[in-house]
Amino acid sequence: MAELLPQQQVEHFKAKAAAIAHPMELVVDVLRAIQDHHGWVPDEGVELAAKILGTSPLKVEEIATFYDKIYRQPVGKRVIHVCDSICCWTREAEQIYAYLQQKLGIAPGETTADGVFTLLPSCCLGACGKAPALMIGLNTYGHLTREKVDEILAKERSTVKT
Repeated sequence: MAELLPQQQVEHFKAKAAAIAHPMELVVDVLRAIQDHHGWVPDEGVELAAKILGTSPLKVEEIATFYDKIYRQPVGKRVIHVCDSICCWTREAEQIYAYLQQKLGIAPGETTADGVFTLLPSCCLGACGKAPALMIGLNTYGHLTREKVDEILAKERSTVKT
């Protein structure tokens, strides 16, 4: 398996964990670092995080499976989180979600054949004032229309390194 986290980062997190009273405060940071480096968090990543933080893999797994932005299975290079909160759904997010599925040729939870996009629902993106909204990486896009979705997909696809 590919390296889950460079040794320098492992040592950095171990030092931070040793310096604080509650090392589990770092669990999301460690999981995100593994995901950023590896693309997702496999079981071995959960075990590595537990070792770094001095806790059990079960405690790390509980956190990893709670947050929908921690991926426990392989995902595309760009993960599209479509907000399915009540604010977004009342502003026609359902049509945007259907359009994304049709445009990408995938269902929720699937990845495009070229490995670029994975489509996932998200319970809230905190963008109610811009509903309907979606998030790709750390970028939140709102006031979505089909045309805007086309522009977003083209922009995001152009940034993918092959």
